[in-house]
Amino acid sequence: MNSNIIYLDNSATTKPHPEVLQTFLQVNEQYYANPASIHEAGVEANALLMRAREQIAGIVGTEAKHVIFTAGGTESNNFAIFGTAQANTHKGKHILTTKIEHPSVLEAVKRLAQEGFEVEYLAVNEVGIISLDKLREKVRPDTILVSIMHVNNEMGAIQPIAEAAAIIHAQSRALFHVDAVQSFGKIPVRFHDEHGPDLITISGHKIHALKGSGALLLRKKLTVAPFLVGGGQEFGLRSGTVAVPQAVALAKAARMAIEAMPEKQLQFEKWSNDLHAFLRKFGRDIHLLSSEAGAAHIVSFSVNGLKGEVLINALQQHGIIVSTSSACSSKQTTTSHVVEALNVIPSFKKGVLRVSFGAHTTDAHIEQFKKVFTVIMRDLKGENKE
Repeated sequence: MNSNIIYLDNSATTKPHPEVLQTFLQVNEQYYANPASIHEAGVEANALLMRAREQIAGIVGTEAKHVIFTAGGTESNNFAIFGTAQANTHKGKHILTTKIEHPSVLEAVKRLAQEGFEVEYLAVNEVGIISLDKLREKVRPDTILVSIMHVNNEMGAIQPIAEAAAIIHAQSRALFHVDAVQSFGKIPVRFHDEHGPDLITISGHKIHALKGSGALLLRKKLTVAPFLVGGGQEFGLRSGTVAVPQAVALAKAARMAIEAMPEKQLQFEKWSNDLHAFLRKFGRDIHLLSSEAGAAHIVSFSVNGLKGEVLINALQQHGIIVSTSSACSSKQTTTSHVVEALNVIPSFKKGVLRVSFGAHTTDAHIEQFKKVFTVIMRDLKGENKE
């Protein structure tokens, strides 16, 4: 990628930190032995793996033995849903999730519904938040799993996780899974003794680590069916030789994200407030999907009467990279399920753009986006009026 490009698509993926890449290369070069081997080289590799496990466990408030390394967010979400559902049918077959989850959750529960599980979906309001009263109504004694994302990947809504956990744990024996792919490393994500999730999904490439790395984190020992069977690695839950370099790089990126979080939160909030105020100046031409109350690293909006692809191409011609609603759905011709759930009026449905910040975003990037976007809106909207 051209070094002069302004990259504002960090919710799709992030550029790995140089320190993380260096860690990855060093572990590959010096600690490449199988961590399950009993010889000295294997023991050294396993020691590094356990240190990475302990570091991530310390960040979220659990024990190292409850950190299961995976290949990323999709696998972790699938693991959480299939693993808990299949292991807890003796308690019931009722599952709750929301209408705006990531496809790796929605497609997983859809498959479970085809297998005889009862799946219900919580609606969201115009800013993407679930109703706790509706959650209270729908949680039943036979509910075995509730899966609610912490931060929505398309428009940044932050769900009331602690309040939801209190309701779920008070009214059922259900396990509460939280997809924290978009929040981990940006806003606080931790287990709590009572009012918190039971399982958390994280992904490396959203926090300037490597693609193909992630983890499913457990609050305590849970009844979860193995996701992959074989040699019994990852405490018997995910067999296969563990990718030590990816795990160590993930832990490195996680530590860096947590250390930088206070400063980055302030920066993201400044840029978010700035862009929301800037976009409001366009009046009826712009519909904001995100809000200042959401996750500050995501600004999502739609342009009346224009397609998102047209806007993306126009920005790209000026060296600015953004996305439509999400990288997972941007190549599809149908309207995003999140946009549909928000009841966006038809003339705005196709013109969604998402601007997302990362560790390498600067004030200059935001100012250049504003300058270029103003020119593009003048040109494109002017053409439409002729």
